[in-house]
Amino acid sequence: MRNSEEAEGFDGEASNTSMISGASSPYQPTTEPVHSRNVLGGIRCDFEYLKSHFGILKSVEVALALIAFICIETIMLCLPCGGVYFFEFVSCSAFVVTGVLLLIFSLSLHTKVHHINWSLTDLVNTAASTFFFFLASVVLAALNHKSGAEIAAVIFGFLVTCVYAVNTFLAVKRWRMGDGRSVAVQTSEYMRARTASRGEMETRPDLA
Repeated sequence: MRNSEEAEGFDGEASNTSMISGASSPYQPTTEPVHSRNVLGGIRCDFEYLKSHFGILKSVEVALALIAFICIETIMLCLPCGGVYFFEFVSCSAFVVTGVLLLIFSLSLHTKVHHINWSLTDLVNTAASTFFFFLASVVLAALNHKSGAEIAAVIFGFLVTCVYAVNTFLAVKRWRMGDGRSVAVQTSEYMRARTASRGEMETRPDLA
């Protein structure tokens, strides 16, 4: 009998010891799902954005900027070349920046970075592209040799300027609506907090 009791005692002590050592061990199994650690696991193509006004405008802007850049790159002889170089820089920069934003929005990558105001970023890009494309097109129209490539670049420059202007107008409206909505949410939260604090003060017993 004593041997069995001693065996049971040893088994109980061993189980308690293993439980204690397991609880104190720094290498604990995690219950966090593996897929939640993958930041890029939720990438998907947002076809609704591509079908929206902003998605269509961005796609047209990228295509026209690329065509304008190709047209200006086919110019072999220029004198003076200031207008050509300026138009080349503007068209290339607009194509790259707008293409990156289109990729970010179409893959819903902006939903993973919350500390950036994407509406304001899109507004700044479209407004700056509108201004610089218009300026570059005017300069190239004034300083050119009437070649086919230069005329085509000027035409596509003004076309993409119009598209950027429409996008800027819609981006301003969206930014204003979003800003007003955020102000309304902050005001409602402030009023709700004041109401809750007043209720606590009324229900609090008088210390006097």
